[in-house]
Amino acid sequence: MSEPSSLSSSSSTCTGESEAKREQILQGAYNVFAEHGYEGASMSAIAREAGVSKGTLYNYFTNKADLFGAFVEKCCREKLPPALAPVQKEATPKETLTAVARAMVQLITQPESLMLYRMIVSEAPHFPQLATIFWAHGPRIAIETLSNWIHEQTQRGTLKTDDPVFAAEQFFSLCQTRIAHRKRFNMSYDNMEEDEEKVIHAAVNMFLATYGQ
Repeated sequence: MSEPSSLSSSSSTCTGESEAKREQILQGAYNVFAEHGYEGASMSAIAREAGVSKGTLYNYFTNKADLFGAFVEKCCREKLPPALAPVQKEATPKETLTAVARAMVQLITQPESLMLYRMIVSEAPHFPQLATIFWAHGPRIAIETLSNWIHEQTQRGTLKTDDPVFAAEQFFSLCQTRIAHRKRFNMSYDNMEEDEEKVIHAAVNMFLATYGQ
């Protein structure tokens, strides 16, 4: 009777070890991508940084594009849900949009987000699949999530628009003014905390001036 329990425990341990090894590889990939970019990163360098053999690396990821896709997916899976969580709560449109704007401004100015953005912009002309991967796991999910919320609000009569997707894109663009562009270009910035509040409230007020009821 104890044998199935033993097998189950062994399987769970194996799965846990595999997931830990995968995370170890993805952390190594982050370090190498951050330093060398996509084109300059090699699977050998990533294996060394992660502390695994190339054979182990290829057991988890078939090639560099596959590894990059998993890296982007991991970043977005960890960062996006908390930023978009306010749309799941009952609140006024202004309260919800303010919470989303604050979370997005903070998200897109994090070092990891800035590194990823710069790498995509730099490498996309030569490796267009990188932009496709990033868009699928990041911006597209954010736009779809917010546009669904906007559509629900139009059904309730709290917002008005016949194109929720376009409205969502506009809102996220407003969240990127001033601070995000300067941070992406690695420009010095002295008034970030003060301007962060300005950007957040301006984005919400401009959006509601156009789409509010």
